Amino acid sequence: MDFFLSAFLFFFLGSCALGRQSSPKVQVYSHNPGKLGEPNTLICHVSGFHPPDISIDLEKNGVVMDDAKQTDLAFESGWQFHITKSVAFTPQSGEDYICKVRHMTAKPTLYTWEADV
Repeated sequence: MDFFLSAFLFFFLGSCALGRQSSPKVQVYSHNPGKLGEPNTLICHVSGFHPPDISIDLEKNGVVMDDAKQTDLAFESGWQFHITKSVAFTPQSGEDYICKVRHMTAKPTLYTWEADV
């Protein structure tokens, strides 16, 4: 009997956690005001998502920026998580800077950084 009760609780709690799926909220910004030709840091902050399996790429003109650093996945209240990815860059006119986020709650989504022009 204890086995069946334990199994029921395990599956019940597991299904409750999986039932709390939340789509990520994404913010793309630069550390300093976005001025063309000046060194800066491109930041993509992703929050409010569950489950924690997520993929984030920072791209310049459709090519992944390999030097990007990612923080550890952090837990928020309500079974949600947040994470930040950043990379040094010097924005130039005519270049596109994108944060690409893949999460099971939606199709891969592109978020564009806008210079303060």
